[in-house]
Amino acid sequence: MKRILSYSLALLMGLFLLSILGLRTLGITPAYVMSAPAVATGIGAKLLCSSRYVSGFSEAQSFDDLVQYSGILEQLSIDYDDERKRVDAALFGFGGKSATFVPGIGCAIDYESYNVRATLSPLVKQTQTNAAAWPLGDTVSSIDPKLQLLVEGIVAQDNALGLNTRALLVVKAGEIVGEAYAQGATAETPLLGWSMAKSLTAVMLANLEYRGLLDLSAPAAFAGWRKESSDERASIRVVDLLTMTDGLAFSEEYNPGDDATAMLFDAPSAADYVLDKPLLHKPGTFHNYSSGTANLLSRLYQLTLGNETAARTDYEENIAAVLGFQHAIFETDASGTFVGSSYLYASARDWARLGQLMLNNGEINGQRVFAEDWVARATAPNNSSNYPAYGYLWWLNAGNEALSWPDLPSDSYSAMGNRQQLVMVVPSADVVIVRLGWTAGHYPDNENFAQILNALN
Repeated sequence: MKRILSYSLALLMGLFLLSILGLRTLGITPAYVMSAPAVATGIGAKLLCSSRYVSGFSEAQSFDDLVQYSGILEQLSIDYDDERKRVDAALFGFGGKSATFVPGIGCAIDYESYNVRATLSPLVKQTQTNAAAWPLGDTVSSIDPKLQLLVEGIVAQDNALGLNTRALLVVKAGEIVGEAYAQGATAETPLLGWSMAKSLTAVMLANLEYRGLLDLSAPAAFAGWRKESSDERASIRVVDLLTMTDGLAFSEEYNPGDDATAMLFDAPSAADYVLDKPLLHKPGTFHNYSSGTANLLSRLYQLTLGNETAARTDYEENIAAVLGFQHAIFETDASGTFVGSSYLYASARDWARLGQLMLNNGEINGQRVFAEDWVARATAPNNSSNYPAYGYLWWLNAGNEALSWPDLPSDSYSAMGNRQQLVMVVPSADVVIVRLGWTAGHYPDNENFAQILNALN
């Protein structure tokens, strides 16, 4: 499908020059404007490709989701190639990009000379839907009728308010007791978790620690971060990266020209983009939420195991298969490294498996993934001066002056992602709640989840 722009070239160039000359008064710099085509076409090609060929949404829904990020994205010219499963995007004739789907690996922006993803695809274990009871399989026979009515009612109310909830699932005592789906999503639909991928990345590193392959208290020691070169980054420990107290100068803003958008939508290797960032704070002292840090941890996972092939194989065997993922795709960037900051697509039942693993202190489906004491360490407040309520890539209810979710038990913690994706773990209630959707603003997670917990008592 092609979307043809209706503006004349003269008008478009005039708007473009106006952006450069006149938007400084709004805090929009020439760098912002000059970066906009590359970022806009990158986000367009990538998100539309994954929405269409990973989640299976229609072209119309995929585009409607995309343009909620910015009105300028409505001006993209889009071409879907269903035979090659590729999406091309252009903006005013500038910054054209494409993204291509690879089976089992998902979508990534295409860059010349980066072809490793095709070699990783055969390593993906093509999971057949398991008839065993959840979480080992995908059979659910434990629905509580009253709780189910509540869950369905919350989804209906959410969507009447324009909150775009697509999945809401509740686990109590290791069983799914309620689940509801909307807006084209089903129990089998892989849905984008955005930054919830960070929390799975932490679990992957915990697994390496459990197997004796990685010391989380040791320096990360990336090439270039060497003590002999007097590089202060050599003192950054793995645990500093896990708590995002590494001190690196990374900007988690989402404007063209900022680090997060440049890394995700205009760089073939997310980790390489971040490795050159200088130190801004002493490691371990200041919390700076950073998707770049999560992608460094993905690179560390890969380096610990050897290379992209070893990392993909290890993930498939020791993470995805053990958790019992049925409908999940963990995407890589063009370089073949997991995008641990952002790009895990999984069904609500698969996301709930991650929460149940945490609730079980590292055991699931009869196997241990990480050490029994790891959850306690991962959900303890960090030592930063500015935001202690963040553990090992998990958001904590307690730790700051006030609870993050005041109506939930203080021991609650969550994986969270853009557009209000949540996997809430409530140990004292033996409950996991998964919410997936596409909410542009506030989502009443505190109120809705408190309502669910009260109904379970």
